[in-house]
Amino acid sequence: MMRYGKRKPRFLLLILLIPACIALFTFIVMTLWNAILPSVLHVGTVTFWQALGILVLSKILFGGFHGRGGWRHRREGMRERMNEKWHKMTPEERESFKQKWRERCGRFGRPFSRQPFEQQGEPGAE
Repeated sequence: MMRYGKRKPRFLLLILLIPACIALFTFIVMTLWNAILPSVLHVGTVTFWQALGILVLSKILFGGFHGRGGWRHRREGMRERMNEKWHKMTPEERESFKQKWRERCGRFGRPFSRQPFEQQGEPGAE
């Protein structure tokens, strides 16, 4: 029975602490925005609620939800899938894959042509 008694104050503390942290972080964003961006980018100032909206929007765009990490998570997932595909390829398939990417992107370190597009020949006709 003592366990439940200790959990209740922690739960109440979290209920108070989480909104307080969100409010503090929103206030910091609002203050920084209003102190820096109007003079640098000539944008208007924001209210507390607009700053909270900016935080939510940035969380959606860059942070993801449920600890998934946004862009970083997608990039790492793609890397893992590509690594798995690469290891399943035969040496001939790997060479074919490399050749296709060289044709598509050029070799790393090879300088790109600085000629205007009209003066360049057909792609891959070098």
